[in-house]
Amino acid sequence: MVTPASVKGEKLDVNAGSPRKKSKWKSTISLDLMVLPALILTLIFAYIPMTGLAIAFKNYKPGLGFNASKWVGLEHFEYLFSIPENVQIIWNTLIIAGLKMIANLIVPFLFALLLNEIRKMAFKKMVQTIVYMPHFLSWVILGGILSDLLARDGGLINQVLVSVFGIQPIFFLGDGNWFRFVVVVSDVWKEFGFNTIVFLASLAGINPALYEAAEVDGAGRWQQTWSITMPAMLPITIVVGTLALGNVLNGGFDQIFNLYNALVFDKGDIIDTFVYRLGIVDGKFSFSTAVGLFKSVVSFVLIVTAYRLSYKFANYRIF
Repeated sequence: MVTPASVKGEKLDVNAGSPRKKSKWKSTISLDLMVLPALILTLIFAYIPMTGLAIAFKNYKPGLGFNASKWVGLEHFEYLFSIPENVQIIWNTLIIAGLKMIANLIVPFLFALLLNEIRKMAFKKMVQTIVYMPHFLSWVILGGILSDLLARDGGLINQVLVSVFGIQPIFFLGDGNWFRFVVVVSDVWKEFGFNTIVFLASLAGINPALYEAAEVDGAGRWQQTWSITMPAMLPITIVVGTLALGNVLNGGFDQIFNLYNALVFDKGDIIDTFVYRLGIVDGKFSFSTAVGLFKSVVSFVLIVTAYRLSYKFANYRIF
């Protein structure tokens, strides 16, 4: 029998050779290896390129490279806040992204409620498939389709407005106010079906016994929806809404780039398209990087704030 006296001061490692610890490590090694490619790709394409943020503080010249380019400190950031276009571009981004955020929260919520009332499963699945499909189309394709449909001369929408309603043709993609309307509506049309999945998942988790008890008490479908369905969807609605705050500076580059033109720069130009024109078209790499870095820092703060709010009000957390 081994006693403390028999080891004479030698320390025993209670975890050494522990079968439980070894078996746990062996059971998760396959999962760790599955995650490894994703970690490598993230490192290569997300973290290593961050070294290029240094050009936001330099007068970067491609011929000189990173090290030889002159260090200018915060000069580009000072210029960013001094140009008159700065306020208008940020304002455009906030308006477009804010309207998208609100619409993409309300429309999927209401559509999920309506879809939940359909009792014929075949028809319900058909509707789901139809509304999901636009999500998988790129804005390059949709941009061309919308440009043809909304054309002032010969566009299908304007033909209907003129022939049926007697309205003069509307320059949808050439008038700033109409352009914002088109951007928000087309984005909702493309994404609301896919966004509905989250709300349908929350509806599937509602206990059917609640509806049975309410029906016994004489509650109709509207009363059941108001008293059971909508309160059950409230937590996920808060989560989706608060997490969407982190994208308030993302107006949607793909969509805007494929739809906008010089006529709507005053109402449709957002931070991402502004950075593209400066950095890629005009070759102002340092200044465009400074603008992008400013946007990324603000977005990071908003994402952290949104995560805290979702945890506080809906008890939602990832870690």
